[in-house]
Amino acid sequence: VEVEKISLVSQKPVAAPAGTPTGQDLYEAVGVIVKEIQARRDVADIAANAMPSVVSITNMSVQQVQSFFGGIQERQSQSAGSGIIIGQNDSELLVVTNNHVVEGSDTLTVSFIDEESVEANIKGTDASRDLAVVAVDLSKIKSSTREKIAVATLGDSDEIQVGEEAIAIGNALGYGQSVTRGIISATERRIEGFDSNLIQTDAAINPGNSGGALLNSKGEVIGINTAKAAYEAVEGIGYAIPVSEARETIEGLMNRETRTKVADEERGYLGISEPVDVTQETSQMYHMPVGVYITDVIRGGGAERAGITKGSVVTALNGTTINNTNTLQEQLQYYKAGETVTVTIAVPGSDGEYQSHDVEVTLGKGSN
Repeated sequence: VEVEKISLVSQKPVAAPAGTPTGQDLYEAVGVIVKEIQARRDVADIAANAMPSVVSITNMSVQQVQSFFGGIQERQSQSAGSGIIIGQNDSELLVVTNNHVVEGSDTLTVSFIDEESVEANIKGTDASRDLAVVAVDLSKIKSSTREKIAVATLGDSDEIQVGEEAIAIGNALGYGQSVTRGIISATERRIEGFDSNLIQTDAAINPGNSGGALLNSKGEVIGINTAKAAYEAVEGIGYAIPVSEARETIEGLMNRETRTKVADEERGYLGISEPVDVTQETSQMYHMPVGVYITDVIRGGGAERAGITKGSVVTALNGTTINNTNTLQEQLQYYKAGETVTVTIAVPGSDGEYQSHDVEVTLGKGSN
C-alpha cells in the first residue's frame, strides 16, 4: 500500500489572515505597556516623595442654629481640608492652605504623614485669593514626626503646558491622604469668587482636597488645589491656584505676626453699625470696591474718632483683605479693645470714584 507523503514545510508562504498583528505591532504594543508601567512607578515615586510635605487640616467651629422651638442653640461643626508645608522660622512650622479651609475656625488641628496631630494657629489669610498660612509651634511637634515630614519643593507654574501630567495629593473626604492622577486641562481659567487665574485639571479634586498639592512630573508643587466644578453633568474639572502667581501673597502671609483669638469680653470693635456686604456682583453693578459698606458709624466709637464716615467701604484690616462682614468680624476676634489697627477704606469722591485710604483706628468696646 502506497502512502502519500505530505510535506510539513510549505513550498509557498501562507498569507496571515487580515488583522493579524505583525511583529512591529506587537513591539509597539509592548512599548506602550512598558511606558505605562514606568509612568505608574514614576507617580508612585513622586507621591512617596511629596506626601511628607502634605498635611491634613481639621477645622472645629461652633455655629449658632435655630432650634425646633425657635430658640438659638450652639452646635459644634467639623470640616476637613489639606495643606502644604512651605517652610519654618525659628519657632514655627508654616503651612499654606485655602482660606475657606480655615475660616470660621475655633480650633485648627494639623495632622502629619505619621498621623500625629498638633493644634495650629492662623498666621494670615487673604480671602480674595482664597489663601491662608497656618503656623504650628515647633516645640509641640515630636522629634520622630519632624524626622518624617519635609518642606515642599515649589515649581514654576508659569512654565506648565496643557496636556502635561498632573498629580493631586490631599485629604479627600477627610479619609486621610490620597493621590489622583490626570493632566493639565487648561491654564488661566477664571471662575466666580476668585481674583486670580486658575489651573484646570482632570485629576480628581474632591472635598477635603482643598489646600492640597497639585504636582508636576518632577514632583514640584505647581498649584494649590482649591475647587471643583460641582455640577451633575460635569466630570473631571478641578481647579488649583497657580503657585507662581500666589508666591508673593504666600510670602506676605508667612511674615505676619501669629495671633490667637482673644476672649469675647476683651474683644475690640470698630464702631460701625449695620454693615452691608459689597459682593462681586454689587461691585460691578454700582462700580464700588468689594468689601464692607458702612451704613453708619456709632457715636464715640473707634471709627468715628478716626474720621471714618458712613458711605465708605472697608477693604482691608492690618493688610488682610476684607471681602465681607464675616471676614471682618473674624479678623477682629484677634484684637483687644484699646489696640490700634490699620483699616483700609475706600471713600467715594465728588465724581463718584472711590479713593483708598489707610486709617489708624483704636478699637473700642461694644458691637461691630
